Amino acid sequence: MKEKNENQKNRPPVVAIMGHIDHGKSTLLDYIRKTNITAKEAGGITQHISAYEAECEVDGDKRKITFLDTPGHEAFCSVRERGAKIADIAVLVVSAEDGVKPQTIEIIKCVIEDEMPFIVALNKIDRPGANVDKVKQDLAEHNVLVEGWGGSVPIASISAKTGQGVPELLELIVLQADIEEFKGDPTLPAEGFVVESNLNPKQGISATLIIKNGSLEIGAFVATEGAYAPIRAIENYKGENIKKASFSSPVVIIGWNTQPKVGSIFKTFLKKDDALEFASKQSKQEPTNEIDLPASGVSFDIVLKTDTFGSLDAIEHELKKLNNDKISVRIISKDIGAITETDIKSAKIKNSLVLGFQVSVDKSAEVLATRDDIEIKTYDIIYDLIDYVKDRLKEATPEEIVEVETGSAKILKTFSQNKDKQVIGGRVNEGEIKINNPVKIYRREAFVGTGKIKEMQTQKVKTDSIKESQEFGMMVESKTKIAAGDILKAVTMVKQ
Repeated sequence: MKEKNENQKNRPPVVAIMGHIDHGKSTLLDYIRKTNITAKEAGGITQHISAYEAECEVDGDKRKITFLDTPGHEAFCSVRERGAKIADIAVLVVSAEDGVKPQTIEIIKCVIEDEMPFIVALNKIDRPGANVDKVKQDLAEHNVLVEGWGGSVPIASISAKTGQGVPELLELIVLQADIEEFKGDPTLPAEGFVVESNLNPKQGISATLIIKNGSLEIGAFVATEGAYAPIRAIENYKGENIKKASFSSPVVIIGWNTQPKVGSIFKTFLKKDDALEFASKQSKQEPTNEIDLPASGVSFDIVLKTDTFGSLDAIEHELKKLNNDKISVRIISKDIGAITETDIKSAKIKNSLVLGFQVSVDKSAEVLATRDDIEIKTYDIIYDLIDYVKDRLKEATPEEIVEVETGSAKILKTFSQNKDKQVIGGRVNEGEIKINNPVKIYRREAFVGTGKIKEMQTQKVKTDSIKESQEFGMMVESKTKIAAGDILKAVTMVKQ
């Protein structure tokens, strides 16, 4: 134990940049890294978790920080939550113009529940509509009390575009890391988390890993829940080949035997058998694509293809939110990579829609889809895909005919009866009664029969409707003999 303690060294913090869509998370990282990643993202938003290592100068000392750029759109809730668990510190980016938004509230809940240290970066302070005090008040209403407002949560006012206040934010991150005293032992085998995984047709399955402790070297084996890979090459976040990596570094390992589960813990081993044993013990049975159908038994079937496993997980997470008591989204097949003939054949069996996210469509698949009248829709922006499914669900939802009570009346007197036609008088107790309304007849609160209003008049003038408190005379067609004291309840059938 003593030797282990002597090997402990300060570990650079892993920082999750979190916030509502378009509040400036990626722009902030762009400024820090002096790159332009945002322009490359569809719609200018981050749609995967991306890990970057930056070297920042604070008080003359060069300090390393690993940043996780997490998606801000609500569709990536599950991805964002993984980012929070993988990270040591969260930076909550809030626009000084727009203030606290729904995703901001989700993130606040996430970091507070995980008891994660976090810093507020109040962005866009250079904008004309910026209102710093209002945002601080909004944060306070959601249990985030920043420094200077009766709390201890660090806050930095910044402009991610111009860089104003960014050095002060980096100082706060380093200060927070020093307070937390993140440690690691470089002599141990590496362990950490799987951040992302995808499939390269030429190279096979790759995974982005964040090392939280120990060191990763070529020649070892890495294993996670149900998957393992021999470490033949290590790429850093720039795509450069390196021989060794240590804690807090993001690395890419290629050559997994199967998809490593995003968000799962990985460990490294010197022997293949040990790696296989760990993967086997950690493995859990994958949930089936089948879902519980609503009482109507109606489902909207989808074949889903995405560019990465992280995207697949996030889209599936969001699609499940669309389920209701009338119809459910059912993913009958899912995978990463281009849309192929196999996907079209799967869709034909269930007459389902083929959805692609940031993927291409094989020419042969297009031909087959046209021949078999299978619809293919591809998207580069996640919320466009979700909105399309929402619209299609509305079209596919079965209509339900519901009986709605529109008014009730008490019968005060009966005048005549000729076969099934009866002339009666009464007063409307509530609502409105209209000509041709079907009615239900109640006697001493018990249902006794049905009828239909054929004619109505009030104050000896014919009318099409009678409202609350008005007295009336009417002709009702009913096989049930109506008596004074009965209650007539007018109903109408409504589609829902």
